[in-house]
Amino acid sequence: MEAMGKFVQKSLKEGTLVDTGGLLPSSAGFRIRLESGKLTTMDGPFSESKEVIGGWAILNTESPEEALRVATEFMELHRQYWPEFEGESEVRPMFEPGFGP
Repeated sequence: MEAMGKFVQKSLKEGTLVDTGGLLPSSAGFRIRLESGKLTTMDGPFSESKEVIGGWAILNTESPEEALRVATEFMELHRQYWPEFEGESEVRPMFEPGFGP
C-alpha cells in the first residue's frame, strides 16, 4: 500500500492521474438489464461473472504510449508487492464529443 500511495502521489503531481477509486464486491451491488424492450434488476453477488472490475482510474496522457507507461507501472507494483495477484488493466479512451461512435 505504501508503494501504491507513492505511485498515486507521483502520478497526481505529474498530471497523468486525474482520479482513482476502488469498488466494493459485487455482493453490494445490483444490475439493471435491458433485453427485448424490458428492464429487469438483479441483486448481487454475480457468481456467473467471469470478469469483475475492482477499481478504476482516469488518466490524462498525451499519447497511447504514455498511457501504456502509466498502466505498466501500476501493474508492475502489483507484480512486485503482490506476487500472487493475477489480473489485468484495461485502458480505453474516454468518449468525447466528435470522438467515438
